[in-house]
Amino acid sequence: MSAAVKTRDEGRLPTLAIAGSRATLQLHRPEVMNRVQPEDIVQILALLAEVEANPDIRVLVVASTGKSFSAGAHLHGMAQQAAAGGIKDTPGATFEDMINRLEMLMIPTIARLHGGVYGGSTDLALACDFRVGVTPATVMFMPAARIGVHYYESGLRRYVSRLGFNNAKRLFMLAEEQSAEELLRIGYLTDLVAPGELDARIDAIAGRLGELAPLAVQGAKRAINEIGHQALDVPALEARMKVAKDSADIREGLAAFREKRKPVFTGR
Repeated sequence: MSAAVKTRDEGRLPTLAIAGSRATLQLHRPEVMNRVQPEDIVQILALLAEVEANPDIRVLVVASTGKSFSAGAHLHGMAQQAAAGGIKDTPGATFEDMINRLEMLMIPTIARLHGGVYGGSTDLALACDFRVGVTPATVMFMPAARIGVHYYESGLRRYVSRLGFNNAKRLFMLAEEQSAEELLRIGYLTDLVAPGELDARIDAIAGRLGELAPLAVQGAKRAINEIGHQALDVPALEARMKVAKDSADIREGLAAFREKRKPVFTGR
């Protein structure tokens, strides 16, 4: 009798957990380095829509378990097409669509980078507003040039706008692994902590974001992202400024400052 062939557990779809004003989007494929499969893209887009439809949520954390944060997009289908003679565009939402949606999510986002960040997940993390890593486990590797992939437009724009020309060229064209300390130096990580301090730092950032005026935080995020992509919508910016100027939040903020107390914002 032949021995049973053991296969890796490919996990399950991403999930969303909500606690107070904080939501956590969790990847659940640790045995395959939390790669993002086509069905995960559909699920993540649905979860992001759910987050944005809930006015009580003020911050989103993107997290996973296992040794790696994520290995990025699942390349099996691409490899099959390449072996068959050429890679073709496929219908439906793409990995790039998902990353762009995450980047432009209305509320602020935090990437919890407990381990290695590889391939397309380097862009997934870069699309978040804050990226917290741990030393020495958080390493990053962009392998596009090593496997012959020409990266998509919006990802290249994100790298250049956030990390600068020289760093973007080094990461894409040399395809070398970067240490946690180097990632902090070039601005890929916004925070670098000891492993035992990761969740405390995530909690501190999420808690702070949850306390501040939502209209101001969300408006600043959108404008900064648009400026980074050289696509600032000035009329929309001016409209948001007017809404904030007429809001209950600005009245509460000014009153709290005058009364030397902590403000309580409602996002209205």
